[in-house]
Amino acid sequence: MSWQNIVITVCMIAFSYALIPQIIKGFKAKKSLISTQTAFITSAGMFILMFTYLTLNLFFSTIMAFITASLWAILLFQNIIYR
Repeated sequence: MSWQNIVITVCMIAFSYALIPQIIKGFKAKKSLISTQTAFITSAGMFILMFTYLTLNLFFSTIMAFITASLWAILLFQNIIYR
C-alpha cells in the first residue's frame, strides 16, 4: 500500500465524518441546508475522483471516495426533496 493511498483515505474519512451531522440535521429539520450547485458539483467531482483512484489501483481511496461522494449525493437529494 502506498503512502498516498493512506493519506487520501484518512482525508476522505475525515470529510465523510464531517458530512454526517449535516445530513442528520437536514433530515431532522426537513429542509435543505446546502445549495444544489454545491452538492451537485462536489458529488460529481467526488465520483470522478473515485474513478481516477480506481484506475491508479488505490483501492482504499476508491472506497472512501465512493462513500464521500454518496454522502454528498444524499445532501443533493435532500436539497431536491426538501425545497
